[in-house]
Amino acid sequence: MCLGIPGLITALRDDGPPRFGEVDFGGTTREVCLAYLPDAEVGDWVLVHVGFAISRLSDEEARQTLADLRALAEIDQPPEAAP
Repeated sequence: MCLGIPGLITALRDDGPPRFGEVDFGGTTREVCLAYLPDAEVGDWVLVHVGFAISRLSDEEARQTLADLRALAEIDQPPEAAP
């Protein structure tokens, strides 16, 4: 099973191939390879899998996916850990 996580590009690094960007995953920022999305820009939502941005997402798609992931995390909690 593969899992892609939506993140927001906050900065670009164009110091040579491959191209990288700083991507914010809800407060956690990671460097992500943008080789598969050469025209990605700051402010774009991207779907990231193992450190590579593999597709661009609309704002709506990204926010819905994040909401779905949060809901899955809540379901996965044991009953005694639930709020």
